[in-house]
Amino acid sequence: MTAPAIEVHGLGKRFGDVVALDDLDLVIEAGTVFGLLGPNGAGKTTLVRILATLLAPTAGRASVLGHDVVREPLAVRRRIGLAGQFAAVDDELTGRENLEMIGRLSRLSSAEARARAGELLERFGLVDAAARRVATYSGGMRRRLDLAAGLIGRPPVILLDEPTTGLDPRSRQELWNAVEELRRAGTTVLLTTQYLEEADRACDRVGIIDQGRLVKVGSPAELKREVGEGRVLLTLADEDDRRRAADLVAACPPVARVEPRERGKPLVAYVHDVRASVPGIIQRLAEAAIEVTAVEQAQASLDDVFLRYTGSRPHSEAPIVGAVSGLFAAAHGRRRRP
Repeated sequence: MTAPAIEVHGLGKRFGDVVALDDLDLVIEAGTVFGLLGPNGAGKTTLVRILATLLAPTAGRASVLGHDVVREPLAVRRRIGLAGQFAAVDDELTGRENLEMIGRLSRLSSAEARARAGELLERFGLVDAAARRVATYSGGMRRRLDLAAGLIGRPPVILLDEPTTGLDPRSRQELWNAVEELRRAGTTVLLTTQYLEEADRACDRVGIIDQGRLVKVGSPAELKREVGEGRVLLTLADEDDRRRAADLVAACPPVARVEPRERGKPLVAYVHDVRASVPGIIQRLAEAAIEVTAVEQAQASLDDVFLRYTGSRPHSEAPIVGAVSGLFAAAHGRRRRP
């Protein structure tokens, strides 16, 4: 049996009185794409920083490919690629020079670094800008170059913190295509994202973190089944019927749960089969003389899962700045230019 790529046990991190991570356990299997979801300040970026050896935990332990992040930081750095929320490339170098430099720091030969840089420039649509100084790049171009830098050494584990921040739709799609290629090649990818629909499509498994604790882990399909495969939204003619209607709908066999929400908003029933559930729900309410003025149907999404377990919508956290080039420099005993 293949050993997990990432293992976290009882991990804790405090910043003074603030608890960023609280007794967190997590196992990520090799060759999978794992998405970490959570509200602002939940601890996602803190976890990525610890796995990248940029922060030391205050409790517990974590390992990457069997190497402890505290006792063996150099071994960990040599086996990971990292892209933070904002680009960490050198403005004074060209795009190609940035990638070739990172390639050389990753112990590629000059020829290998040139070839790999050319491959990634093409993949991320930067060939025409390869000879320009990065200072002239747009924000989206810098972001794509930063992502390419994280991939140049073909590391077996990739950490992506909000990888599509600042990307246009085309670039976002190119990024997810690259993630899929990595998966097929057997690379392990841990990513944080605020785009839940993308996590739904791209991730084998997702974990929801809230207040420093991992509250739920599973495949997107498994988690959506828990909250119901879809939603039925019912607008009532009389708001005074809301509580009674909620109780009646909740008693229907196909309904997983009901959210009364606040007055003036639709009653929401989470169900396992939207199409099959609606007739029975409407009939049950009609028999109770509760008038429904509108019925909407929607398939369940990770947004529904997220809201159920955190009670809020996702927002990005504090960024990892200067991560990629700093990691490579630290891994190979070189200092970055100020």
